[in-house]
Order: sequence, then structure tokens, then C-alpha cells
Amino acid sequence: MIEAETLKSIATQLMTGTSVSVGGISTPVRRTSRQHLKTAAFSVEGHEYEAIEQNPEKPSRWGQLARSGHHVVQFKDAESNRFVAVVVDGEVTFYGASKKQS
Repeated sequence: MIEAETLKSIATQLMTGTSVSVGGISTPVRRTSRQHLKTAAFSVEGHEYEAIEQNPEKPSRWGQLARSGHHVVQFKDAESNRFVAVVVDGEVTFYGASKKQS
């Protein structure tokens, strides 16, 4: 499982920079074609993930937070195509876990 500190770092880099550096490997921050949301693919211990800026137009609670000006970044496991965590203003929540990690 990916570390909370790593997710926080990636979320900050995604929202503020033009590239994301993980384990000394840098990948560019790109924009999705339709919604122009920031996204970056990266690898941790040989496992592929994708960081995606939350779409503020979505009716979910995460979309509502993004509309209110919070920095919300979703993390997806590229292999299973499932979301594994979300970072809101530096606070990490793992999906399927009952507790938040800050």
C-alpha cells in the first residue's frame, strides 16, 4: 500500500507544479481532454497509480469540497482501475479504511 506522506506530496505537486516527482522519477502533469483536470501517472514500488484533480462539477461530497475551493486529489490504482485514496488539503483518506491519516 502507498504511504500517506507520499500521497500528500504528490497531491501538492499535482496542484502547484508542472511535474510530479516520486522516488526520483519525474512525470509531467497533464490535463484531461474534456474537463481539463490535472492528472499525473506515477509508480510506487513497481505499482502504477494515477493522481487526478477532483472534478468540481460532480455532485459528490468531493466535488462539493472542490467547488468550495479545497484542493481535492483522487488516487486510482491503474491496474484495477479503482480509486484507492483521496487527499483533501493535505488530509489523506484511504478508501475501504475506517480512519483518516493526516
